Amino acid sequence: MKWNQVSVLTTSEAVEAVSNILMESGANGVAIEDSMDVLNFESDAFGEILDITTFDHIKEGAKVIAYFPETVFLPEILPTISLRVEQLKEFGLEIGENTIETSEVLENDWATAWKKYYHPVNISRYLTIVPEWQEYTPHSTDEHVMKLDPGMAFGTGTHPTTRLTLQALEVVLRGGETVIDVGTGSGILSIASKCLGAKDVYAYDLDDVAVASAKENMNLNPVAKDVFVAPNNLLVGVDKKADVIVANILADIIIKMIPDAYRCLTDEGTLIISGIIEEKEASVLVYLEENGFVVDQRFSQRDWLALIVKKATED
Repeated sequence: MKWNQVSVLTTSEAVEAVSNILMESGANGVAIEDSMDVLNFESDAFGEILDITTFDHIKEGAKVIAYFPETVFLPEILPTISLRVEQLKEFGLEIGENTIETSEVLENDWATAWKKYYHPVNISRYLTIVPEWQEYTPHSTDEHVMKLDPGMAFGTGTHPTTRLTLQALEVVLRGGETVIDVGTGSGILSIASKCLGAKDVYAYDLDDVAVASAKENMNLNPVAKDVFVAPNNLLVGVDKKADVIVANILADIIIKMIPDAYRCLTDEGTLIISGIIEEKEASVLVYLEENGFVVDQRFSQRDWLALIVKKATED
């Protein structure tokens, strides 16, 4: 069987949104080439640094590569894909060139091509993400190895927003907490929470593909097999109280979630939010203050931010 490869040239900021558009359009898998990933490996202070001269990589922006079965009539769906990517500007996302290229791929090539983009990633001294098809030997007894299969739809921790969120979790979690993971995607934040000692973890995502992927990844990690994973629209209708709520999603979506996050947090609870591009920080801070939150810590990597937030207390 042949597959049609559709590549969208965009920006690092828009890769997740573009990936969702392609999956919703009928793609059976997505791979991501992101110039920021190479920069992150070069600047990473943890673990082994990849020799970027040993593999081909995109030099600017990002490319989302989707695979469609040959039964899908591309001329019918490509204009819609292009339009939907263009509409991302309305959400404040820079989309870059929005150039679309197509080609044919044999099934054997499709089944393995996307795996070459993923390598073990040392997020910190204690957290390492390893693609499930690769062997990896921990460097120390206190290193947590998290196995992940992105299912050709989700990343494996190389994006700055994921790294920042994982590092924030490492700062906050002490053991025994109840955690809610909003927009779980691959489930990596839930897995990390369990590795860092969280007692109960609830993972939600609006996308059924994400829910299925997250469940599969929980099963790859024995520590996370008891994580509750379910479809849900952010925190709408969730009545659980959490010690920690973590969300690595777009700034405009975070803003919509803030009132429910306040409701679902314990009085001493912590909100960790990431996926915030620098120019969106001011608007997020306004909504946080209006809803009774104060920023406790701020993490940054290049143009991306993560915030550790607490409920404001009266002096």
